[in-house]
Amino acid sequence: MAAPIIETCHVACCANRTPNVLSWGRGGLIAYGTCNSVALYDPQEKCVVAVLNGHTGRVNTVQWVHREDCGRETHLVSGGSDSLLIVWEAQDGKFKQYVECVGHTGPVCAVDAIHLDNNKLLIASTASDSTVKLWLYTGSKAECTHTISFGSGFMMDVSLAWLPGSRVPILACGGDDCRIHLYAQCNGQFRKVLSLQGHEDWIRGVEWACVDGDLLLASCAQDCLIRVWRLVAKSRTKRNAQEERTIRMSEDVFTLTQNDASSAFAVTLESVLAGHENKVYGVHWQPPVIKGGDQHQSLSLLSASMDKTMILWAQEEGSGVWVEQVRVGEVGGNTLGFYGCQMSPDGSMILAHAFHGALHLWTQSHGKEGEWSPGVVISGHFNAVQDLSWDPEGEFILSVGSDQTTRLLTPWKRMDQTQPTWHEISRPQIHGYDMQCLAMVGRFQYVSGADEKVLRVFRAPRNFVENFANISGTPLAKLLASSDTVDQPEGASTPALGLSNKAVFQGDLTPKTNEEEGTGFNSVSDRYQESYFHPLTLNEPPPEDHLLQNTLWPEVQKLYGHGFEMFCLASDSGRTVVASACKASKAEHAAVLLWSSTSWRQLQALPCHSLTVTQMAFSPNGLFLLAVSRDRTWSLWKRDDPAATPTNTEPHFSLYTSTRKDTAVHTRIIWSCDWSADNKYFVTSSRDKKVIVWGDCSSSEAIVTPDEPPVIRPCSSILDVGDSATAVSFCPILCPGNSYLLAVGLESGQVLLYKWELSEEPAGASDWTRYGETDSSYPLDTHTVRVTR
Repeated sequence: MAAPIIETCHVACCANRTPNVLSWGRGGLIAYGTCNSVALYDPQEKCVVAVLNGHTGRVNTVQWVHREDCGRETHLVSGGSDSLLIVWEAQDGKFKQYVECVGHTGPVCAVDAIHLDNNKLLIASTASDSTVKLWLYTGSKAECTHTISFGSGFMMDVSLAWLPGSRVPILACGGDDCRIHLYAQCNGQFRKVLSLQGHEDWIRGVEWACVDGDLLLASCAQDCLIRVWRLVAKSRTKRNAQEERTIRMSEDVFTLTQNDASSAFAVTLESVLAGHENKVYGVHWQPPVIKGGDQHQSLSLLSASMDKTMILWAQEEGSGVWVEQVRVGEVGGNTLGFYGCQMSPDGSMILAHAFHGALHLWTQSHGKEGEWSPGVVISGHFNAVQDLSWDPEGEFILSVGSDQTTRLLTPWKRMDQTQPTWHEISRPQIHGYDMQCLAMVGRFQYVSGADEKVLRVFRAPRNFVENFANISGTPLAKLLASSDTVDQPEGASTPALGLSNKAVFQGDLTPKTNEEEGTGFNSVSDRYQESYFHPLTLNEPPPEDHLLQNTLWPEVQKLYGHGFEMFCLASDSGRTVVASACKASKAEHAAVLLWSSTSWRQLQALPCHSLTVTQMAFSPNGLFLLAVSRDRTWSLWKRDDPAATPTNTEPHFSLYTSTRKDTAVHTRIIWSCDWSADNKYFVTSSRDKKVIVWGDCSSSEAIVTPDEPPVIRPCSSILDVGDSATAVSFCPILCPGNSYLLAVGLESGQVLLYKWELSEEPAGASDWTRYGETDSSYPLDTHTVRVTR
């Protein structure tokens, strides 16, 4: 296979917001569900090494199939909201081949699997169709061998293991009836052998571990408790009178008959662990290791809870009592807690995934037992990314999403690494509305719009500029020269119940003395500390709790003028004008508003379209403003010559030309537009699958007369890309031979590269050359849903 023309540098993605969505393999890779894909993340290299696309719905559960020799796994199982289970198999080190398990009629919420003989797998899955299904995977196909129905109840988690001293599989299911149901295979069929009672709320997690020939089962529930159960094989010898009088834990006994031979097993409650203050969503045993040819299981248990903490439990030497060894977690912020946890194969790292999709990693300090420190980990939006913008110097990216956040990513340059890795180093805005659009105004200032009628302007604080210099390796003096340092605040904080980031200055950070404060409180608000910001000196990307509290940018202006929710923004290269548009179903609301980026006054309203303006773009020289709309037309606005109006120093735009319904070439909504680097041509892309280049906008033929506006026609043939073209962009560098490189994003998630060359008579798209594309056969290349920008 030829090498791809596009190489993926970074994938920014977080875990889906479900409890069983993450699994840490013995080979060191962390597999987790992100949207409709499974990401394979290397915590040592700090990057995603593969993205597995196969599901058509959200991935809810991911599980490595651990091998009995504790070696690197060759199989991975995932389940999603599309009611499918997919078995991924490694071939030549890459997970490509997969088999679909079709049978569930509701979203799959948990899965587990064990290796059988002859390279077969036994897979257990539970779904919201109130069933647990067992599957036999034979390499080329997977068939459902048994279905357990729970009527109107739901099982939240399943776990498989081998019964002590046998090759009989046992299945544990925990669900909404507060009981753990045990099923064992008997003569080829799974039958119920026990129900364990004790929890007083929904059971959220169950996991087996084999210790010295016995089985330990850890279970956690919404009653804030963790229970550890022991399953042992019972001997046939009768107890003597002395043993009968000894106080013992009550035990539940069951008998299995296989081939006329019966075996008895007993289950006792080993311990109840109370330490969490909220629902416990995940329990995980430390992975076993091979010592002296035998499997050795360390008695170490990790739990994660909605109280924002993870606890590492272990048995005390001598007494055997389970005690809390380490507690780590989040402090402050407006987040909810942890959905699940995992431990690295050697037990030196622990990981939690939170309600908002963020990963939290802690690493054991070298030579210091019991000391754990936060580690650098990948991050990303936990909902659709709606818009993004490059810094004018190309050193960082700003993105906004439906998760109500604005995030800033930049390469982290380290002395010991030749290849920098990308990381989120700031979260300038955490909002209360879904974010929709943004536009950079210079290097350290941007305007953003959300599902509200207000535009908000943000400027970088000094603390961010200093930390950006440390992490990116850019000289601080150069950065300070390109930002307005006069009265620059140190950082920002969001007041309680507020949406506006309030600037925090150096004077706000010094604690006040009793004399300055006075003895009494003037108001209720005086009793509570207003600022939650603490300046940081960062030499590496910050962890999630710092991103939430200490990397906000202060809001410097609100812009009012639109009547409906914001939809798109654009700014010119000279940092003088910002254009904005909102959702509209009538012409009166579809006008584009222009704002001065120095005074932030509204300069103009540009009415032309009858429905929502979907995207706008200023030409690189700032002379033209292009707008495309849901009404299937575009409009082109030209900046008036400043010499013609010497009294007015503010920019002013007039309608240059536009298409009408009778002259429009596009037959569906126009999604996107962009300008070529030489200001001559612009491109439009539409739901009708067409991509068209228009121009020449710089030609002397196009002279405006009062009666007849200039006509700008398509100068390319109509390119049919085969799917709704939702995003388009010209490469800012011209190609040799006066040709242009364009990227086209599709509804399917694919990105196509085309080279366009102006020709006299373009027939049959001969002026277009397919240059490359993102390929689903490569592990990192393709999005699974619509490309938005």
